[in-house]
Amino acid sequence: MAGNPPSHRDAAPAQTVAEKILSAHVGRPVRAGELVVASVDGAMATDATGPLAIRAFQAMGGQALWDPARCFLVLDHATPPPNERIGNLHRLMREFQQRMGGHLYEVGEGICHQLMVEDARVRPGELFVGADSHTPTYGAVNAFAVGVGSTDLAAVWLTGKIWLKVPETIRIELEGRLPKGITAKDLALFLVGHLGVAGAIYQAIEYTGSAIHGLSLASRMTVANMSAEMGAKTGLVDPTGLELPYPFSPVHPDPGAPYAAVHRFDVSTLEPLVAAPHSPDRVVPVREVVGQPIHQAFIGSCTNARLEDLQMAAQVLRGKRIHPRVRLLIAPASRRVFHAALEDGTVQVLSQAGATFIPAGCGPCVGTHQGIPGDGEAVIASTNRNFQGRMGNPRASIYLASPAVVAASALVGAIADPVPILESEETPWELR
Repeated sequence: MAGNPPSHRDAAPAQTVAEKILSAHVGRPVRAGELVVASVDGAMATDATGPLAIRAFQAMGGQALWDPARCFLVLDHATPPPNERIGNLHRLMREFQQRMGGHLYEVGEGICHQLMVEDARVRPGELFVGADSHTPTYGAVNAFAVGVGSTDLAAVWLTGKIWLKVPETIRIELEGRLPKGITAKDLALFLVGHLGVAGAIYQAIEYTGSAIHGLSLASRMTVANMSAEMGAKTGLVDPTGLELPYPFSPVHPDPGAPYAAVHRFDVSTLEPLVAAPHSPDRVVPVREVVGQPIHQAFIGSCTNARLEDLQMAAQVLRGKRIHPRVRLLIAPASRRVFHAALEDGTVQVLSQAGATFIPAGCGPCVGTHQGIPGDGEAVIASTNRNFQGRMGNPRASIYLASPAVVAASALVGAIADPVPILESEETPWELR
């Protein structure tokens, strides 16, 4: 008797990017909602989380790292160490690396997320874990990257595996062309304002559409980075148009892949945005807060401290001087970024405008040192979080914005729109 023709049920079910990457690391097809144990491609800890991970690893009886070549320690959160306690935590991490192997990034080399991408420690299609909440930044290179706690990271060091619940996916389609003067940070703030800080709890976000395809790697990192501000487990940027200095095989979703939600936006009319205190989703147009006095401006963090961000600020401040009331602090994302900014003259422009450069690292973002505001002061920063006390003082107010808005505000002494300032410049304003 002739066999029955294959039914629709026999076809492999369509998968999202998150499901595809995790399937490859579990060794079988997986679906959203499943609990799985997956092999990881890399693991990272910082000086904020590494010491706890080391102690947990020792408590588990760890004698050797599962694969030293895939384990990374980064001194970036409080560098150089501001006190004896942190100095000893750095010493603990150095001694652990000397015994166990792995790679240690020293003080001043840069921010963990920048370094993992810069040095190709994480690549497309990989599963990477980091003991830092902004590890989803690596979704910019089409990787499934997830932040974990120190104890979970210690278990990864020991076994090379992690347990996860396969997340559902939210698809965000962004069409149109960003207007002149509008950046990836404005785009990220727009999305956080729309979804809210709890809008994607334990879900993956896929970012796609023509507005994404034209973004630089640095801008893609900004968008992926702020997935964490929506509560997402990971953020995955469509690799269409992605340029990397090595060959890679992109991971795309299947046609008909299942999504928890689909959001579509036309970004053609987007304007400069600001997140007002004390939450990243209190997003308003800059025009609504123009004139709000500020005392400190900060360009840095894993969100916006790359070369294009410093160049953006330099375009605003070229030939000008910041307001005498304002302190403008800049922490490059890495030593390599700083050198590039030195070579093209960006550092000189910013320094002549009155900016103060601090070591490549997290700097004031986490509020450990190098820029803690005073009581009642207002800060505008290119960082990702402005919860009360985030920069080290709960009696200060933090506004989040793009480097262009931060630079314009430092110039004026109050929150300002950079577009009118740049319209009179000869150099065209065309940064993404």
